[in-house]
Amino acid sequence: MLSEAQRALDTVFGAPLAERPNPAGSTAELVLEPQEKRHSAGLMRINHVGEVCAQALYCGQAAVARDESTREHLLHAAQEETDHLAWCADRLRELDSRPSLLNPVWYAGSFAIGALAGLRGDGWNLGFVVETERQVEAHIDEHLESLPEGDQRSRAILRTMKADEARHAANAEAAGARILPMPVPTIMAAASKVMKAVAYRL
Repeated sequence: MLSEAQRALDTVFGAPLAERPNPAGSTAELVLEPQEKRHSAGLMRINHVGEVCAQALYCGQAAVARDESTREHLLHAAQEETDHLAWCADRLRELDSRPSLLNPVWYAGSFAIGALAGLRGDGWNLGFVVETERQVEAHIDEHLESLPEGDQRSRAILRTMKADEARHAANAEAAGARILPMPVPTIMAAASKVMKAVAYRL
């Protein structure tokens, strides 16, 4: 419990360190119009919230996973999500913006959802990973289309994130993920839509 509490504090209030270099690297920072900058910041805030939620989901699932290999799979994915979290935080600072004010709420809710999903068994646990990652891939595609043309630094980060999410989903499928029954994917998509609408502004 203490370990999970510390992980939550580090995710929500800390300054996570990426193990891999920021994909934006030496990509030039072009001057954005004020409205473009605000839009980019809103989108990257959504992505930052998504990574906060991913951390919480995976940690909640890992906390109740029955099989050690499933637990390791979840914790490894969570570590890569830490890279994403750090990259999104870096980009928000570059855009003179901030993370969502509701990150503690997003984390607590996602951890609870992850734990509940994990209690159904490891096959459902991994199925939840697959559905989560597929939905994240879809919203990253939307953001890549919506970002201002000059914001190539955000695009570089999102492209790497998308590749990682696809790999997490494929690995979970290979490990025995079960297909989630309806209406679970629909409910997840609706909750994600609400989160994105709120996080864009707050």
